[in-house]
Amino acid sequence: MAHSAKMIVDKDFVIGKVDDRLYGSFIEHLGRAVYGGIYEPGHPAADERGFRKDVLKLVRDLRVPIVRYPGGNFVSGYDWKDGIGPVDSRPSRLELAWRTVEPNRFGLNEFAEWSKAAGSDVMWAINLGTQGPEDARQIVEYANHPAGSYWSDLRASHGYREPHNIKTWCLGNEMDGPWQIGHKTAVEYGRAALESAKVMKWVDPSIELVACGSSALGMSTFAEWEATVLDHTYDHVEYLSLHTYYGNPTNDTPTFLARSLQMDDFIRSVAAICDYVKAKKRSKKRMYLSFDEWNVWFHTHESDKKIEPWQIAPPQLEDIYTMEDALVVGCMLISLLKNADRVKIACLAQLVNVIAPIMTENGGAAWAQTIYYPFMHASLYGRGNALVPLVQSPKYDTTEITDVPYLESVAVYNEETGDITIFAVNRSLDEELSFEADLRSFPACTVVEHLVLENVDLKAVNTAATPGRVAPHAQGNAKSDGSRVTARLAKTSWNVIRLRTPV
Repeated sequence: MAHSAKMIVDKDFVIGKVDDRLYGSFIEHLGRAVYGGIYEPGHPAADERGFRKDVLKLVRDLRVPIVRYPGGNFVSGYDWKDGIGPVDSRPSRLELAWRTVEPNRFGLNEFAEWSKAAGSDVMWAINLGTQGPEDARQIVEYANHPAGSYWSDLRASHGYREPHNIKTWCLGNEMDGPWQIGHKTAVEYGRAALESAKVMKWVDPSIELVACGSSALGMSTFAEWEATVLDHTYDHVEYLSLHTYYGNPTNDTPTFLARSLQMDDFIRSVAAICDYVKAKKRSKKRMYLSFDEWNVWFHTHESDKKIEPWQIAPPQLEDIYTMEDALVVGCMLISLLKNADRVKIACLAQLVNVIAPIMTENGGAAWAQTIYYPFMHASLYGRGNALVPLVQSPKYDTTEITDVPYLESVAVYNEETGDITIFAVNRSLDEELSFEADLRSFPACTVVEHLVLENVDLKAVNTAATPGRVAPHAQGNAKSDGSRVTARLAKTSWNVIRLRTPV
């Protein structure tokens, strides 16, 4: 007998407005993300700037509103000045974070151009590992000041008279991590971030800043790090970052599919710390969250250890994603939507080749991985107000996580268009789920389409030879009788039920 589950939503019970930047992504100078990914001069699909047009199309189809760059661990040893000016005079450097050679053929100006071509804004991460406030001030002046100063005039001399107007900046990356170049204590980082924030906003008061939170929930300094950093920076930044990755190295699928519950806990914990500091400071300001690294990542942990050092753009972190991974990414997207009141920026890490929804071959094809599709569906149809989901679902337990609902679901309502989108994952490995959505405040709902991502083989992947092996179809069975929607959700499936109501 199939499981049954029910969800109630009401347009007056709103979690929060979904910030478009929730569907951001990330490009780091790591592996083939840049060289051989977004940038490959001489490729048959490259334009005159060396940007791969096949990749650009796949990115534009995702409607990615913002892309974090240039790292990542890379940024803590990166001198952005190496990547500006005449390409032929740029130095090659040993890149210590990933033990490669960085040729600096692609830098700030190229990325600003690429982002514009992709329809995305830039989220720039500054180096607070080997650099500090003076360098932070200089890069904001170079990127954003109109004219009449040394750094803005230097930008103009490089062929970019108009400023790039980068509005979102990360104050370093994972500075709590001992693996980070220039690793700091919370006090050391808090002071450096504060002083950098001050001068950056003195140059351009319109920018928004993201302070580094913990690199992961499991860090021994978690919570104390956030509280200390915010004690220094609370009045000068708008966001605090979170990072998390999940994997299934022991092939425990029920636990893997439940990991997004831990993501929910992580978000709530960090929000609570932000509110503690707000209360401590008697502040009226609400701190928002930037979940600027999140994804599934585990497939290449062992193989990456065998890569020979000091190559230019070797294949690194090239996880090949399965149907199972796509379900977890779908659940993580639902977690972000369920926390849309606090999480305003999120970056799927990363965008091309490196733990990415898009894969390429050097000189060859580009294709969508399995995780591309839930991310695309959420980006296309998950804009508007995220509604509070009251879910009644049977549950299961794993050795690590208990009370896991078979149904993971949320709804988003776009007031302008009258569109309602229900995102739903059936976690059951064995049974379809009889699903009912009570939309009591939305009379006369009609089903536009019911998209489904499913595969009998949870380990199925897409490749250059079989790029459509795991792809969504529109043969879902959702029905509406006005304000009640019913559907049968296939086992281990990602579902997008698109509805329309009169506005």
